[in-house]
Amino acid sequence: MDYNILIGGSAGQGMETISSILEKILQKRRYEIFTTRDYMSRIRGGHNFIQIRFSIDKITSHSDKLDLIVALNEETIDIHKKRLKNKGIIIGEKDFNYNDKKFMGIPLNEISKKIGNLRVKGSIAVGSVLKLFGFNNDFIMDILKKTFKKDELITVNMNAIEEGFNCLEKIFDVPKGNSKDKILINGNESIALGAIAANCKFYSAYPMTPSTSIMTYIASKMEEAQIVVEQAEDEIAAINMAIGASYAGVRAMTGTSGGGFALKVEGLGLAAMLETPLVIAEVQRPGPTTGFPTRTEQSDLKFIITSAQGEFPRMVISVKHPEDAFFQTVRAFNLADKYQIPVVIMNDQFLADYTTTVDPFDIDKVTRDRYIDNFIHGEYVRYKITKNGVSPRIIPGKIKDKLVLVDSDEHDESGHITESAEDRVKMNDKRMRKLDYLKDELIEPDFFGNKEADILLLGWGSMHGPLKEAVKELNILNIKTKALVFGDIWPLPTKLIQNEVKGINKIINVEQNATGQLNLIIKEVLCVSCTDSILKYDGRQLSAGEIVDRVKNIIKLK
Repeated sequence: MDYNILIGGSAGQGMETISSILEKILQKRRYEIFTTRDYMSRIRGGHNFIQIRFSIDKITSHSDKLDLIVALNEETIDIHKKRLKNKGIIIGEKDFNYNDKKFMGIPLNEISKKIGNLRVKGSIAVGSVLKLFGFNNDFIMDILKKTFKKDELITVNMNAIEEGFNCLEKIFDVPKGNSKDKILINGNESIALGAIAANCKFYSAYPMTPSTSIMTYIASKMEEAQIVVEQAEDEIAAINMAIGASYAGVRAMTGTSGGGFALKVEGLGLAAMLETPLVIAEVQRPGPTTGFPTRTEQSDLKFIITSAQGEFPRMVISVKHPEDAFFQTVRAFNLADKYQIPVVIMNDQFLADYTTTVDPFDIDKVTRDRYIDNFIHGEYVRYKITKNGVSPRIIPGKIKDKLVLVDSDEHDESGHITESAEDRVKMNDKRMRKLDYLKDELIEPDFFGNKEADILLLGWGSMHGPLKEAVKELNILNIKTKALVFGDIWPLPTKLIQNEVKGINKIINVEQNATGQLNLIIKEVLCVSCTDSILKYDGRQLSAGEIVDRVKNIIKLK
């Protein structure tokens, strides 16, 4: 059994504070939590909402059905009331012009005037929510002390919560939480922590939603982690700074969204030609150009795989959930170092911003493999031809009398510019040979569902959670279904999918884009084509319920 609360209003009405307090209370009460955010690209006005879903069982996605709407304006009711469950209710200002048996009015204006602070309406609503679910005021004071710095604000908000608590009676009968201690984190914070754990020492970026929170989180840990964070003047400077830092010997990373990645493309090719390790976080949003700055999509995949002129090896990893984002970021640094290539970590706004409860990351599982040569006998040749394409790498100035010569033009083994056709073929073949060995590092997609199913769903990245819930529900409905969700996408892991497509009647790709880009890549690599597609590209994430309904429609089941 799960419960779904929606907090809605206009930008500036304090929804983030309300949701943050409620999340922390639920976390303290040992519930599993999954919170999504839908916000417009504006500071004031518009319609924003946050959904908090909680349960005693693990949750991997959001739900379209609501138990409670906390309406900070009447527009919220008009937009979302159709999503209420049969026993769902709405709470909001008692003076709202809304007459419905599901609506419970609270004197938010009256109470806030009595308290003497019109900005405490959100805290009044928090108190009412706690009462509706039968929660007491345990943990509140500790949470308020961490939320508000001034004593008078802590006191006034505590009073507001108590007033709101006394406005309503318990309605929902909620079982007691029983999960072990967990952290509450989102995808971008997990990438940031992964970079720190991997011993990244330089992060450069130009602010671009929805990637900016990676930079702000790392910046908040600069002193503790001994890491330099540079807000560059533009995207081109950001990637070139990171390349320079990596050449100088430290692990370096840059981050952006699709429009920013477009500006970084020449730098991507530079890293490849220099054979300098580089990690790039690309957090997708709908395009082209500015598109939907605060919404989600999975439409950059083919662009990321083929960007930059010429041909060179790269690794593309799409993270699937916060825990995966942490460990895959560490792995990205190791692979970039080992093969001296750019590695792109793909995320999207949905996963970047949703918060969920996860087990604390096990730092003992983290390895930091540098692959740097500290002893070179004889002449140092930066681009030495090797069997696996990876040449000896030393840090400039670290070994006496050894010159590290690199160039963005085509070059010979020593790093000198060349116009030789023979050298060009040798160096290009050397670089591309890395792909043959990189393929041995690939992780096959996650599998879940019924092994005997005749319906196979294919997804990637943040579709992991919604697909996991959808497959479970479809099998409960006796619609035998299984799914493969890809993390490593380029090079494409092929062993598991080749096995799972055998004897399948329906192969359905489930993606947040208009053209089925994963399907196109699988078709290109394996000549396997999906029979049907479930695609969404309106900027909002597919839910498990939507996937179930659309699968039923595909197989003509009412």
